[in-house]
Amino acid sequence: QVQLVESGGGLVQAGGSLRLSCAASVRTFSAYNMVWFRQAPGKEREFVAAIPWNWISRVTHYADSLKGRFTISRDNAKKTVYLQMNSLRPEDTAVYSCAACVGDRGGDLRSEDVYDYWGQGTQVTVSS
Repeated sequence: QVQLVESGGGLVQAGGSLRLSCAASVRTFSAYNMVWFRQAPGKEREFVAAIPWNWISRVTHYADSLKGRFTISRDNAKKTVYLQMNSLRPEDTAVYSCAACVGDRGGDLRSEDVYDYWGQGTQVTVSS
């Protein structure tokens, strides 16, 4: 069983930055693919960024609209994945959730169907 706890959300003005954290309670965190999704009011959940378990390749994945503003990273020693969000816009307002799945499961890391474990989410509100 994997438990995920997000933190770092809050209220920020447009143009500002936030760093979200997702701490995992699992023995082999390094064996899990990690991802961030977000869901705005009245909208479907959407993919934000993913980082594979084998990050040694330094390959990460982003929603096209977020490239250059958001950066996903992980610290396996701390069992934590991060989402650095810069140049925030009001349309970034959403509940941001992290999720995990074992690294060898396969599938499209951009699809929420791949992930077995989800955090409760953290609210990010960007004011104009």
